[in-house]
Amino acid sequence: MNPITYVAANDIGGVFDRGQEQAYIAGGTNLLDLMKEHVMRPQTLVDINGLELSDIVASADGGLLLGATARNADTAYHRLVQDGYPVLTAAILAGASPQIRNMASNGGNLLQRTRCHYFYDTAVACNKRQPGSGCSAIGGLTRQHAILGASPQCIATHPSDMCVALAALGAVVHVQSAAGQRQIAFADLHRLPGDHPEQDTTLAPGELITHIALPPAAQFAAHSAYLKFRERASYAFALVSVAAMLDIGDDGVVRQARLAVGGVAHKPWRVAAAEAALVGHRPDTAVFAQAAALLLAGAVGQGENDFKITMAARAVVRALQQALQGTHDNMHERDPKELT
Repeated sequence: MNPITYVAANDIGGVFDRGQEQAYIAGGTNLLDLMKEHVMRPQTLVDINGLELSDIVASADGGLLLGATARNADTAYHRLVQDGYPVLTAAILAGASPQIRNMASNGGNLLQRTRCHYFYDTAVACNKRQPGSGCSAIGGLTRQHAILGASPQCIATHPSDMCVALAALGAVVHVQSAAGQRQIAFADLHRLPGDHPEQDTTLAPGELITHIALPPAAQFAAHSAYLKFRERASYAFALVSVAAMLDIGDDGVVRQARLAVGGVAHKPWRVAAAEAALVGHRPDTAVFAQAAALLLAGAVGQGENDFKITMAARAVVRALQQALQGTHDNMHERDPKELT
């Protein structure tokens, strides 16, 4: 048995400077699993549920602030999210199960770790778990693994649905530590593995996510879609997922577009050139296919997951077609075989 110190923080100033072996806990839906499997062994758990970080409120610029300890379910069903950011509601509801969404926090969702089988199996080598030990996934079972942004050190994927929508929305993450406060553009929060796959994010030791800022997105509310393809109808991580949003003018021409893909890389995948390829055009399948090609340029499979390249391209086109038709209930999952 590993001894653990538990601390319930009642003010934000009391959570810092407890050493690098501490971990913050809110819902604990991923952290506790990792602790049970001996993948993570923090010496101190700092419970942050007593902090005032659960509000979901409109911001002064017309956007929205999501508290870090607000539960995923509360976020998905909040009227301001449903009305102004339907792609985020759809993405959250595509993840996990109702019970887990009731417990999981927004900040924890951003920081959840890969579901790579080799990462969870402490009997095999994993550079993410033990730097320098090797990557057992390369040459192994790779159906769930990355086709973009991977390295010889790691081919794991980021598991979050919520993060795919946040990436497309251009969210900004607000963090605090003993050194003060700072803001991180969502695109800069998660890292590609490179030579240091053990570093999932750009957070400094001890930094705490306090809230997530969403920019105004009313122009996309009428034409958005979140599409997820997975092995079974519920409680499964994405083989490929897509967040797509279109701003279409009265003349039928795309004025702005946002695209992000999940299940394909160590972080949600977004490419500015793919979005730019949609702007100024009347939306159709050919234009959507061009955007998909730009978004997935450079994709490389590991053999067992080569199908993801085709699946992702078709999923992007499908998601854009759904967004073009208008925001709707797009939570009825498709069989992955449709896109292979």
